[in-house]
Amino acid sequence: QVQLVESGGGLVQAGGSLRLSCAASRRADSTYTMGWFRQAPGKGREFVAAINWSGGWTPYADSVKGRFTISRDNAKNTVFLQMNSLKPEDTAVYYCAAARLPGTGLQEYDYWGQGTQVTVSS
Repeated sequence: QVQLVESGGGLVQAGGSLRLSCAASRRADSTYTMGWFRQAPGKGREFVAAINWSGGWTPYADSVKGRFTISRDNAKNTVFLQMNSLKPEDTAVYYCAAARLPGTGLQEYDYWGQGTQVTVSS
């Protein structure tokens, strides 16, 4: 069982930045693909970004390309999401997830964190 714990969410003004972190339990295999998803009020959960074990595969949702950057530190079992130029429409609960194989679909991810709230004020 892999346990994921997100942190770093909060309230920020439009144009600001936040850095989310996701710490995986020691049982997490560093070869797992890690992903970030988000769910805004009244909407479904959507893909944001993912990173494979080597960091050589990093797809992004079109809505965040050029503003968000995903990275990972395998030695610390931690994945990050640097979010710059935040917009009110980025407001959502952000979830970290782990998958055995690279993918961007919700159904491809086996383990999920509890989520961290990001609120961007206009």
